[in-house]
Amino acid sequence: MGRRPRKSRFAPDVFVFPGGGVEPGDLEHPRALSPLCARLAHAPLRLAGGLAAAAVRETLEETGLQLSNHATLRLTARAITPTMSPVRFHARFFQADAAESAGTLADSDELSELAFRPLEEALRLPIMDITEAVVRAAAAQDPPFLFTYRYGKARLKQLI
Repeated sequence: MGRRPRKSRFAPDVFVFPGGGVEPGDLEHPRALSPLCARLAHAPLRLAGGLAAAAVRETLEETGLQLSNHATLRLTARAITPTMSPVRFHARFFQADAAESAGTLADSDELSELAFRPLEEALRLPIMDITEAVVRAAAAQDPPFLFTYRYGKARLKQLI
């Protein structure tokens, strides 16, 4: 996890996981994901592979870490912002074993104070509700879930 810059348009000064949008190159060189992971990501197999490629690329760009075995990515959550949010997204959160990464953890323009943190410590940081839900699910080893809002309240629905 790392802290977003104070001047960020979205989620300023909170701790988040590396991430970002799918770029054309991610779709041209998708990463293999299991059909189950693609189904849970609610994406056709090609787009699901592009989502995995984006996760690997964004992790490298924002942290300096290269995920060496993308086939072991596990979907933790899908999250869809509320319709009234000024910044909209349909995000997928993947998990990977830190032991399967290479490189040196280094702050970037997008994330500072990068560190692998115990889950209990992560919950004490300034984080968004979706980040809290992902951390809690990881701690409990819960199955993948969908995180949405209805009538202004966060809702979780298990995908399995």
